[in-house]
Amino acid sequence: MHDKCHGPTAADSFSKDERAAVYKAIHTRRDVRDQFLPKPIPDEVLMRLLDAAHHAPSVGFMQPWNFILISDPERKQEVHQAFTRANEEARAMFTDDRQALYAALKLEGILKAPLNICITCDRTRGGRVVLGRTHNRQMDLYSTVCAVQNLWLAARAEGIGVGWVSIYHDADMRRILGIPAHVEIVAYLCVGYVDELYQAPELEQRGWRKRLPLDELIFRDRWSGCDDPGTLSSDHPHPDQAGVSPATPSVSG
Repeated sequence: MHDKCHGPTAADSFSKDERAAVYKAIHTRRDVRDQFLPKPIPDEVLMRLLDAAHHAPSVGFMQPWNFILISDPERKQEVHQAFTRANEEARAMFTDDRQALYAALKLEGILKAPLNICITCDRTRGGRVVLGRTHNRQMDLYSTVCAVQNLWLAARAEGIGVGWVSIYHDADMRRILGIPAHVEIVAYLCVGYVDELYQAPELEQRGWRKRLPLDELIFRDRWSGCDDPGTLSSDHPHPDQAGVSPATPSVSG
């Protein structure tokens, strides 16, 4: 018999307003690069974000994540210098027209955001044999990415922006933050209140890429490159068609 605290509970659906709030967080989440304000995040709000991340699903209930909170200006400056070196290398990898657009992107979150968070994955935490990771060794990394997404959506609900920095050499970040060899760096996030959020993803607004049509990404029963990927959207309508209308995206932090 299950006890009342840990036994199963009814799988009730959310109310219409609760569903709308979930979809609003998903659809208005943005990758913030430059719009951060210096306003500090209150400790109780930060703990809510970290608790949301800590409640992500994890393979074998491994919970492989750690959260390195970086607010020291000198440490952030070191990270920014490492980013700047890698960013110049990255810019040179694109064609001339792309280089100009790349250079126009303001990537100043490391210094402007009051808080940086490095989220890591300790691949030894569950022992040598982890339930669910016996054949897919990457499951602990995927689990940690779920924690990143939880934090990001919770931050959106709190009016806090998040930017994911991925342009750096792994060795530089390990040296700066003292990360041991058995721990993988999964995400380096810039976190803080913002003065605005883009109505659409910034890279889409600037013409870097467009969002792909969902129907082109759905296959039935097996991988298929055929011209008819199926009509899942008619069977499973967009939230707007399901009686859940995400609110108009807010442009304020």
